[in-house]
Amino acid sequence: MSHFVFTGARVFDGEESLGVVDVEVADGTIACVGGSRPEGVEVIDADGATLLPGLIDAHTHTDEGALRLALTFGVTTEFDMLSMPEPMTRLRRLVAETNDLADVRSPSIGLTHPDGHPHQLRTGEGDPEWPCATTVDEVPAFVEGRIAEGADYIKVLVEDGHVFSQSLPSLAPELVAATVREAHARDRMVLVHAMTVESATLAVDAGVDGLSHLFFDKPHPDELIEKIAASGMFVIPTLTVIASITGEPAGEELANDPRVQAKMSQVWLESLAGSFGASPRECFGYALDAFAALQTAGVDLLVGTDAAHLGAPGMAHGVSLHGELRLFVRAGYTPTEALRAATAVPARRFGLDDRGRIKPGLRADLTLVDGDPTTTIGDTLALRRVWRGGLEASLAPMPAAA
Repeated sequence: MSHFVFTGARVFDGEESLGVVDVEVADGTIACVGGSRPEGVEVIDADGATLLPGLIDAHTHTDEGALRLALTFGVTTEFDMLSMPEPMTRLRRLVAETNDLADVRSPSIGLTHPDGHPHQLRTGEGDPEWPCATTVDEVPAFVEGRIAEGADYIKVLVEDGHVFSQSLPSLAPELVAATVREAHARDRMVLVHAMTVESATLAVDAGVDGLSHLFFDKPHPDELIEKIAASGMFVIPTLTVIASITGEPAGEELANDPRVQAKMSQVWLESLAGSFGASPRECFGYALDAFAALQTAGVDLLVGTDAAHLGAPGMAHGVSLHGELRLFVRAGYTPTEALRAATAVPARRFGLDDRGRIKPGLRADLTLVDGDPTTTIGDTLALRRVWRGGLEASLAPMPAAA
């Protein structure tokens, strides 16, 4: 493995800015921060740049091409939030064998109503028959099955469809509560897809560990914010997908950025610039208000995008994380708080104690950007170089047909 030292860079260590200090990397691990410079090793001149921990997207739906695109934009870890088990097993094996893909964790298939979300979005995807649980007695087998497939956490979906201008059957409350009990008994967290005040309340009352979306169908009740704060759970707001659902032009703004256009094919840019537009525009304001209330209450908020496949409008792997950082700042976070929410905080909340910080002994997942994103959050897109596990990633543009 290589041995090198960054010099001249401002360092944001995942929690705070350290100023300009040297960072030494050896054998894929951060060896020293701010110590004396060893002789005879490669020196990387990072003058004028900021060194960040590899960025973490806490909500995606991913595949090989997506993980390659993510790494191109400095995202070194993705938390997948629902996938088919066989492709995910193959993908995780490939991730372990190469350094040109972001790392990934996954819950495998999520528990949903047999005719519920997201089946209406997966027509023609060729999915195998989804495992399910329609009674409380069937829940233990569902949880055991996902763990056998390699699930790092368990996903549950509570969605009646109305934020998508549809009507869908939704999972019964007793099944959500039973899933939490069974997953916790097996040392697995439970994350819940819930986009409405009603479904989020159901999830919080069931004792889940995190919400994988913010609720935005109407103004939030203070009681719900208080329950979330008291529970110690976290929330992944996914303002990116909420912007798409409500017609807010966040994806379009990214697609028009020359730094994005240089790395993405035209077909992906067109998808990124699109939107679902299924809910009223005012609902995005409800999401921002709920974000601010959760921030004030001290709830951990994690940067996640819900980036999925080509054709899911308004989002794309890697690049949308930079847009989500901007939306976090728009919603009330400082740039430093937003950067924590994409590095140290998700690593801690998902129990990955080997990453998310620039600290001796941790993985050398690193992103080097021009400028200073701790003061100007948009500088995260000024990517200079990226490393995963101490190995430099290619930042080559996507193929034109991708």
